[in-house]
Amino acid sequence: MTSACRMYGVPNPERVHVDVGGRTLQLSNLDKVLYPDDGFTKGQVIEYYARIADVLLPHLAGRPLTVKRYPDGVDGKFFFEKNVPSHAPAWVRSVELPSPGSSKQRDIVRYALVDDLPTLIWLANLAALELHVPQWTVGPRGGVHGADLMVFDLDPGPPATIVDCARVAGVVRELLDDDGLQAWAKTSGSKGMQLYVPLEEVDPQRTWEYSRRLAQRAAKEHPDRIVWQMTKSLRGGKVLIDWSQNSASKTTVAPYSLRARPSPTVSTPLTWKEIEACRTAVDLRFTSDEVLQRVDEHGDLFEPLRGPGFGLP
Repeated sequence: MTSACRMYGVPNPERVHVDVGGRTLQLSNLDKVLYPDDGFTKGQVIEYYARIADVLLPHLAGRPLTVKRYPDGVDGKFFFEKNVPSHAPAWVRSVELPSPGSSKQRDIVRYALVDDLPTLIWLANLAALELHVPQWTVGPRGGVHGADLMVFDLDPGPPATIVDCARVAGVVRELLDDDGLQAWAKTSGSKGMQLYVPLEEVDPQRTWEYSRRLAQRAAKEHPDRIVWQMTKSLRGGKVLIDWSQNSASKTTVAPYSLRARPSPTVSTPLTWKEIEACRTAVDLRFTSDEVLQRVDEHGDLFEPLRGPGFGLP
């Protein structure tokens, strides 16, 4: 059990001081329910992130973070936050970068970089339930690197479900294999699925172009179940292969991040055997407790993403 988990059993759960990795953190409102359907509290959110940190942190390291905060729980108002709050501890590592969405690159954003457990727990205490990162990293001095990941975000249009995403994942996998590439999959923790390809560092424009072409090929071969265009009217009952997530300005939910759903579901790395065996949506739905058990059993199924990458054709 990590030091961040030792807060339980204290006389006053409204405000607790804990030592996390040599940093003193003040945690508050630990009994506040953030997931009403399950009675899942802020204290349990913090405990989850403390226990999953060993496998989560390597996938956050060096990636400018955008969080989705739910101070009043998943049924309340939320907001995206890119800039590090002014009240952040001085030891929170950050980097100032031009906003990727600004055509003139005049807007500067001060992003948090989550490389350690204290920063992760500090964010969890802010009810930052969802953690979103780009497919590129920054170096120790804040220099922007190229893309080291390529992602295909599979988004089902109702009445399609993650079961349909599982079938489409197989199509994408075969097309990637034709080009000598290999993908690893995870649930989005919501309704879809994402496939990742680790890459040798490359200009994000190239991953954007390649993924777009592959999505077009998949849709041409399977027009009855796949679309590549973003037009919502085309997506009913089909799966969108969202290639646009490879834009340098876009982020996707990090592996092992909680999601703001009725229950504390998690964006969960999968095996291809699980994907091929999927028959109902609940087959690929995992909550925080289940994900912790999976990590105990399998380790980090996304660890290969941190190894040598493939050269993009």
